[in-house]
Amino acid sequence: MTTENIDRSKTKIAIITGGSRGLGRNTAVHLAQRGVDTILTYHSNRAEAESAVAEIEALGAKAVALQLDAGGVGSFDAFISEVGQALRQKWGRDRFDFLVNNAGTSHHASFAETTEAEFDKLYNVHLKGVYFLTQKLLPLIQDGGRIVNISSGLARFSNPGSSAYAVMKGAVEVLTRYLAKELGPRGIAVNTVAPGAIQTDFSGGIVRDNPEVNRMVASMTALGRAGLPDDIGPMIASLLSDDNRWVNGQRIEVSGGMMV
Repeated sequence: MTTENIDRSKTKIAIITGGSRGLGRNTAVHLAQRGVDTILTYHSNRAEAESAVAEIEALGAKAVALQLDAGGVGSFDAFISEVGQALRQKWGRDRFDFLVNNAGTSHHASFAETTEAEFDKLYNVHLKGVYFLTQKLLPLIQDGGRIVNISSGLARFSNPGSSAYAVMKGAVEVLTRYLAKELGPRGIAVNTVAPGAIQTDFSGGIVRDNPEVNRMVASMTALGRAGLPDDIGPMIASLLSDDNRWVNGQRIEVSGGMMV
């Protein structure tokens, strides 16, 4: 599918943090199939980001890759300036439409063994970074735009060794509801998407590459398998479309019925 018949003057633009790989990249690809352009961020692997841009552009959409440390709040002002420059140069605009706060890192340690440094690293990326990046991008988001924050099934059910990670995602879910309320006057809808266990390179690719873990996930999922990136990207793309314009302030778990 390409975007050949889409009126580019009405094209929407999404910013997807961590959009060079995994679920972020899959979301960008499915948005491109719907005619949505993307500014994607990457942490350090520029080649991977450029590959994602090429994949998006092959579908007829436009894309730009910008480097971002999602946990480095001190760098956000410079990033916002780069976003503004990219919008003007690539699209001749000063606003974008959709923000997907997807960037993140994994962590596996028991509550008793989690260190303060590990906790702080998760906090900076998954909560503080999401909070203040969204805040700083508010002047650039179109009225009537949409924000999706990525959470996790781990915020609903408990899996030993994931307490610190899950705490951050639970906080993001609360933040989503507050943003939905406070940004409502601008017509901006804000929702949470909470994937279950997905076969990507996240957490060292443990769900994708470890057969024992994959079987365990499948056994606790109502639909009988671990999730795939293509189970998530299209759902987020759909949530951002006008078809779902009245969905707001919600937590939507996309896990195939994991731990129901």
